[in-house]
Amino acid sequence: MNGIRMRFPGGRVRAFTMSYDDGVEQDARLIALMRKHGVKGTFNLNSGCYAAEGTVYPEGQIHRRMSLSACKKLYTADDIEVAVHGYTHPFLDALPTGLRTLEVIRDREALENDFGRIVRGAAYPYATYNDDTVACLKSCGIVYCRTAKSTHSFALPENWLLLHPTCHHDDIELFDLAEKFMHDNYERSPLMFYLWGHAYEFEAHDNWDRIEKLLGIIGGQADIWYATNIQIYDYVKAFESLQFSASGRRVFNPGCAPVWFYDGSVTHMVQSGEMYEF
Repeated sequence: MNGIRMRFPGGRVRAFTMSYDDGVEQDARLIALMRKHGVKGTFNLNSGCYAAEGTVYPEGQIHRRMSLSACKKLYTADDIEVAVHGYTHPFLDALPTGLRTLEVIRDREALENDFGRIVRGAAYPYATYNDDTVACLKSCGIVYCRTAKSTHSFALPENWLLLHPTCHHDDIELFDLAEKFMHDNYERSPLMFYLWGHAYEFEAHDNWDRIEKLLGIIGGQADIWYATNIQIYDYVKAFESLQFSASGRRVFNPGCAPVWFYDGSVTHMVQSGEMYEF
C-alpha cells in the first residue's frame, strides 16, 4: 500500500458537475439537455428577485428571470440542487456585516421554504468576495461557495468556501479540457470537471451548440459520476470521515453511505457502519 486515494461512487475516478446562476428562463432548455445526457447540476437562485407571476418580457430581452411558480416546477427534481446566490443579488463584499448576513440567510431560508429542502450551497453574486464574506457564509450554514475563478484543472478544492470551477462554458480551452478530462490516464487523485455560467449567455451569444457538444462528449459515460455540487461535497466529507487503524489495513465507515477508496493497486468499497479489512 502506497497511499489511500478517494474514489467516487462505484469506484470512479472522474466526476462532472455544473453550476448556473440567476434562475432564468433559458435554464429550462439547459436542464433538458442535461437530462438528455444524464448530467446533474446546481442552480443558484436569488429568491428576492423572482419575476412577478404572469410577467411578459419585451422582445429581445435576454436576461429573463422566472416566477416562483416556474422555478418550483423546474428545479424540484432530485437531479437538480438549488443554492444561495444572495437574496437580491448584491455585491456581498460591499455590504456591512448585518446586511451581508441578512442577504445570505434570507435567501437560504426562502429557498428552503420554497423548495422544501435544506440548502447548504452558494455561488458569489458578481463573483466578488473577501474574508468577511467567506466568514459570513460559514456562519450562515453554507458549506461551499463557487467563485468564477477558472482553474483549468480538475482538482478538488482545498477550501470549499472558495470553490473555483474548472472553467466557464465560453472558455477558449473548454474542449481541450474536456478531452484531457476524458482521456488522460490518472491513477492517483480523483478528478472533478466543474463547469459554470449563466444559461442566458447561450442565447446572447447564439451558441447553444457549444453546450450540446460538450454534454455529448462528457455525458452518458459509465466511468463518470454525474452529481450536483452538494452531492460531491457530501461524498468527499464522507470519505474524510473514514477511520483507519494504525496499520492502515482496517477501516470503519461511520457515515450513512458506502465509500470507495484506492490503495495503490486495488479499489475498495466500505459500506455504511462497516468495519472493513483489506
